[in-house]
Parts: sequence; structure tokens; C-alpha cells
Amino acid sequence: MTSERHTTSEAAASDPVSAAAFAEAAAVAVRRVSTEQADAVAAAAALLVDGLRAGGVVQTFGTGHSQALAMEIAGRAGGLVPTNMIALRDLVILGGDRPDVLFNEHLERDPAVAHRIYELAGVHPSDVFVMASNSGGNGSVVELARIVKERGHGLVAITSMAHSSRVTSRHPSGLRLFELADVVLDNGAPYGDAVLTTGELAVGGISSITAALLAQMVVAEVVRTMLAAGEAPPVYLSANIPEGDAHNSALEARYAGRIRRSA
Repeated sequence: MTSERHTTSEAAASDPVSAAAFAEAAAVAVRRVSTEQADAVAAAAALLVDGLRAGGVVQTFGTGHSQALAMEIAGRAGGLVPTNMIALRDLVILGGDRPDVLFNEHLERDPAVAHRIYELAGVHPSDVFVMASNSGGNGSVVELARIVKERGHGLVAITSMAHSSRVTSRHPSGLRLFELADVVLDNGAPYGDAVLTTGELAVGGISSITAALLAQMVVAEVVRTMLAAGEAPPVYLSANIPEGDAHNSALEARYAGRIRRSA
């Protein structure tokens, strides 16, 4: 095992842009984020536990590649059942907008859409939000965060502080996501997201990997907290094992009409 790590490190050192170099950079980022964000993960988990105990659902949101973070939390095998993904596509699926609205590359920059997707989600007062945005400055993300805090919900942000601290917000308030959140989880991605550079090239986006790591760390800490208190965490089984459907359907029934699952 040690010799394999040395081989990977040596290959990464000899060629700054390669599969080996990215694997090495990703391993470094995972180690750093898991250590440096441990306290923030505990704080985020505590916020989610409070919401779940009050009957709340974890509402997740991200646009662009940050939508992967919302999918990582909502409806994932081994994850929490009371979770719901909010997405820009809800404007079409739930709101009746024309499908071509989703081909507007600037849709995520429009603050106005945040009001519609919040209302379409059927949010309850006890719900808690986890929102992801690497830059943290697009209009829809910031406006939804503003609405969430105005309505009294807890808010966890997953973002890149190195990137977000260097950008100008596209929201009229000038605020960025991290400035509105109760808990901020820094995904450790550099400005521009890419971790490998050579000449003028920068390749190898890392934020999806570290954001998923943080999401799973938070879920694990939520489950640990509930087990320590003698509670039964509402956790999904894989739908692809024989007992999965019955187990999951029984838990989902507790949140009927409040969580949505798509194919």
C-alpha cells in the first residue's frame, strides 16, 4: 500500500496534469477539508438534528454543478429520509413554465426565481436548508438564502471561501451565500475550482468531491447524534436490495406530500 502511494505521488510530481496528479490533489483536499471543517460539520449536524426533532425536513438546493450536492443529500441510500431537493427545474415540473426557460444560461443569476421555487417546495416552518454554491454570489442562490433566513429557517452553506471571498455578488444586496448562513462549510476549492495548473491551463474541478464529503460527514454526524440520544434515525436503505422498498416506503409515509423523489 505504501509503495502504491509513493508511485502515485511520484507520477503526480513528474506530470502536473494527469490522472495521478488529480488523484493526489483530491486526496490532499479530502484530508484537509475533513480535518479543518470538523467543528463546522458538528455545528451543521446539530442544526439539522434540531430541525428533524421538530418535525422538519432538510431542504437542499444548488445550481449548476452544485446541484450534485443537493442530490447527495436528498433521497440517497444510506442518507436521511426527511430530505427534499429544490431545483430550478421545479419552475417547469411544478410551476408550469415552458421547458425552454431552463435553457436560459443566466437563470441561476435571477433573484426572482428564488421566490417561486421556495413557494413550490411547500416548505414548513421547522424545515432546515442546506445550500451549495462554489462562488456563492449568483442571484437565485443569494435570494433564496435571504428568504430562508427571513422566514426563520436554519441555513447551512457549502461554498468555497477562497473563491467566494474574491467575487462580487450578482445579487442587488451585494451579499454572498456565506454571509447569510448560520453555519458555513468551506469545501476547500481554490479560486476557479481547478486544482491542476500548467502554463495558462487550470483543470480538475475539486468542489464536487469535497462538497459530497462534507454532506456525508454531516449526515453521519446527524445519525451519530440521534443514536447517542437513543433515537432511531430515519435512514434510507438501497432500493436495490430486497427489503429496501418496504423499509423506505414506511419511512417516507411520515413525510407524505413534503418530500419528492424523481426517477
